[in-house]
Amino acid sequence: MDKLEVLVLRNLLYNEKYVRKVLPFIKSEYFEDYNQKVVFEEIVKFVGQYNQPATKEVLCIETEKRQDINDNSFKEVTELINYLEDEPSEFDWLINTTEKWCRDRAIYLALMESIQLADGKADESKGRDAIPGILSDALAISFDTHIGHDYLIDYEERYESYHRKEDKVEFDLEYFNKITKGGLPNKTLNIALAGTGVGKSLFMCHVASSVLLQGKNVLYITLEMAEEKIAERIDANLLNVPIQDIVDLPKQMFDKKVINLANKTQGTLIIKEYPTASAHSGHFKALLQELALKKSFKPDIIFIDYLNICSSSRYRGNSTVNSYSYIKSIAEELRGLAVESNLPIVSATQTTRSGFASSDVDLTDTSESFGLPATADLMFALISSDELEGLGQIMIKQLKNRYNDPTINKRFIVGVDRSKMRLYDCEQSAQEDIVDNGKDEEYNNKEQKPKKLFDGFNFEGIG
Repeated sequence: MDKLEVLVLRNLLYNEKYVRKVLPFIKSEYFEDYNQKVVFEEIVKFVGQYNQPATKEVLCIETEKRQDINDNSFKEVTELINYLEDEPSEFDWLINTTEKWCRDRAIYLALMESIQLADGKADESKGRDAIPGILSDALAISFDTHIGHDYLIDYEERYESYHRKEDKVEFDLEYFNKITKGGLPNKTLNIALAGTGVGKSLFMCHVASSVLLQGKNVLYITLEMAEEKIAERIDANLLNVPIQDIVDLPKQMFDKKVINLANKTQGTLIIKEYPTASAHSGHFKALLQELALKKSFKPDIIFIDYLNICSSSRYRGNSTVNSYSYIKSIAEELRGLAVESNLPIVSATQTTRSGFASSDVDLTDTSESFGLPATADLMFALISSDELEGLGQIMIKQLKNRYNDPTINKRFIVGVDRSKMRLYDCEQSAQEDIVDNGKDEEYNNKEQKPKKLFDGFNFEGIG
């Protein structure tokens, strides 16, 4: 008698918590033994009708009513039912073991069906094209019973989530941390919008450098510049050497600076180059798997330079699809990669021709597709002008923000040192003359000052 199948039947009979968890996922065909299959079918029928586990007596009575078994089979089924005794097992182990059994049986049955389809001996309504779907369904077997958040019942879990510290990748720039409430969360797509030469790659190289110094792993994917050019910009930032002077550094001094840098961080930075418009999220996923296998490297954040010159895994590059759908598709695929990999992705996009010369870039200035900002979690513009360039500054304007109120600190200034590919916080005086910098929250007139939250609220009688 198969011990695993008996274990399953025994717990379906005596363990109500187990029944609620696993019964929707088990199929009668998973049982090879006919008698076990009969017992399982009667358990399912009783639970479905009365919403509670069956008993031995119930199973014996209901089995006797069946027309598809003879006296000898009934005797064997009865012996099996009487053999099922209440023997408690560790619940988590039990669930994991049952899930693996279901998956193994599903895969085996799917392989058998696929072989029959390939030989033309199976159901005529299915062709060989059905084989990938059959195997995918079997591999996807999982005991995931989460079917939504019950607002009135799950309030404790909800309250804990409000106070749980979320794992974020922090910036080394004060105002970026303010607008994101402490950094970039996992499973998000974050986009910088800027014109040519304003600083998209500079921004991403700087943030990549700062994250590396935090001891985190960084993957920088470039489809625009060569790996060596990206590394040169990061060298200028981290080694504190103007980019035009790096080539003149003596080998001994360069080695010393890199070794000192390696001693400061436990993180790793990988730069991977793809030809322009040749790589999509499928290539990036394969790269992650290859890095994990060959280098035991798992990134904490991914930079993609930049989104518009990626390709889509859903559309061919030479297809007749419009640019709105194509770019939106790329954005959705990258955000899907962020969710699947449980990390933030940072990328960039170009402004339109009118947005390039504008000192007040808006969402409508996104080139090629308005579907991109619809998909992004955070989107901000990098704005430069002759005056800002002369001051060594860049203006940041929030365009979309799912982490915080985008009207607070909607515009702010960061300093830029282009020779060292570096951004830095400006003095507070640089922020004071900017419209929408968050100062509208404050009141000079004491009588207009808003009350604190819940001031004057009577809690008596609540609860």
